Amino acid sequence: MPFINVKTNAPFNKGRELKLKSELGEAISLIPGKSESWLMIGVDQQIMYFKGSNEPAAIAEISVYGNPSKDSLDKLTAKVTEILAEQLTVKPDRIYVSYFSTPNWGWNGSNF
Repeated sequence: MPFINVKTNAPFNKGRELKLKSELGEAISLIPGKSESWLMIGVDQQIMYFKGSNEPAAIAEISVYGNPSKDSLDKLTAKVTEILAEQLTVKPDRIYVSYFSTPNWGWNGSNF
């Protein structure tokens, strides 16, 4: 039940959007028990400033049901940074990755 919400000011096209979706779908499996079959992804292009500049930047906000290990999140951060740098042409030092874990997650009218 993960959700990855990518926000960026970098230009991208449909081809890169689909590649981003596919690669994030593979990357989520770095968290044990998570897979693309339950992954929701949002991608928003917007005005962004980071370090006082509007050079290409991105943030991936990752919401996860449960409490993944620090080791799996470290691996996912490295992979998500690599994916965003390649697909959005954003320098790694202009990418944030944040995590939100929850013991409650609703789907199909009820909670897990």
